[in-house]
Amino acid sequence: MDVINARSFARAGFLGNPSDGYFGKTVSFTFTDFFVDLRLTESSRLRFIPGEVDDATFASPAELVRDLRLYGYYGGIRMLKAVSKLFFEYCEEHSIEIPKRNFTAEYKINIPRLVGLSGSSAICSAMLKALMKFYGVSIPQEVSPTLCLEAERDELGIACGLQDRVVQMYNGIVYMDFKKSLVEETGHGRYERLYPLAAGSLDPTTLGLYIAYDPARAEESGKAHKKVKRLFEQKNNDILSAMTEFADIAERGRSALLAGDKVALNSLVNANFDLRDKIFNVSEENRRMVMTARSAGASAKFAGSGGAIVGLCEDGEMFESLKAKLGEIGCRVLRPKVATEADETAEIASTGWRNS
Repeated sequence: MDVINARSFARAGFLGNPSDGYFGKTVSFTFTDFFVDLRLTESSRLRFIPGEVDDATFASPAELVRDLRLYGYYGGIRMLKAVSKLFFEYCEEHSIEIPKRNFTAEYKINIPRLVGLSGSSAICSAMLKALMKFYGVSIPQEVSPTLCLEAERDELGIACGLQDRVVQMYNGIVYMDFKKSLVEETGHGRYERLYPLAAGSLDPTTLGLYIAYDPARAEESGKAHKKVKRLFEQKNNDILSAMTEFADIAERGRSALLAGDKVALNSLVNANFDLRDKIFNVSEENRRMVMTARSAGASAKFAGSGGAIVGLCEDGEMFESLKAKLGEIGCRVLRPKVATEADETAEIASTGWRNS
C-alpha cells in the first residue's frame, strides 16, 4: 500500500506585509517549530479524515460556543477537498494523465490557530505537495502557490493573498514581488529565495530573529483586510500610498538582509508596524504585544494579521528580558529555526496516524 507524506511549515511575514494582497512586495520566512503533516494512503475510495481543526467533540456547551465564536463552522477538510479539486482540474486542463488510484487524506497540525502564522495555508500547501508526489505530477514551483490561493480564495471565499502560499512552497527566506502587470499576466509574482543561497552568504542564525505569540488570542485574518481592501479598490490616496511604502520597506529589507545590516532591519521592522498602525484598526491587545517587545529593546511587527509578532533581538540578555516581559502578558516567545527544503523531507513520524 503506497503512502505519501508531505510537510508545510508555519510562516512569519517579516517585511512588506500586508502589501502582498495589493500588488506590493514582501519578505517572509518559514520556520520549523510549527508545521502541518499531510499523509495520503492509497485506498479504494477517496476519503478525507477529520483533523484537529475539524473538532466535532466538546467538553461542554460553553466550549462549543467558544470554539464556534473563534473558529466558525468550518475546518481543514474543506481545504483538502478544494486543493484536490483544483489539482485534478489543473491536470485535466494541461492534458496531464494521472494514475487511476484513490487515496485517504489525513493531516496533523501543531500551528497555533488564528494568530497569524498561516495554519490554513499550510494545510493547503501540504495537500498540494502530497498530491503531486502521489500522482507523480510536477507543477512549476511559481505556479503552485497560485493553486493554493485559488483553493482558499475562489473555492472557499477566504480573504487571503499569495505571500503565505509562496513561502510555504519555497521555504527559507523569500522575497516576493507581486507587480500588478506580472500577476495579471502570469497569475504569479517574481519570487527570489534569499536563504538558503548557493553561496551561503546569508545566515539567519546571526540575525537574532524571534517570534512571540499569544495562544489565547484568535482572530479571523480576513476581517482586518475588508475595509482596507474596499478603500484600495476605491483608489483611496492614503491606502495606495501606504501600500507603496510597505513594498519599499520589503525591497530595502531584501538589500539589508543580503548585506547583514541588522541596524537597517530593526528600523524597517518597526517602520512596517508603525505604518500598519496608521491604516488598520489595530486592537489594543495586539499593539501591547509590539510595544512590550520594544520596551525590551527588540524590534517588533505583526507576523501576520495579529496575535503573533516577529522582530530582531540582539543577544541572550535581551532575549531573556523579552521573554520575561512578554510572558507577563501571556505570550510565548521562541527563537525560530528558518526552514529549508531539507527540513521538509526529514522523516515524518508515523505514530499517531489512524489506520486507513
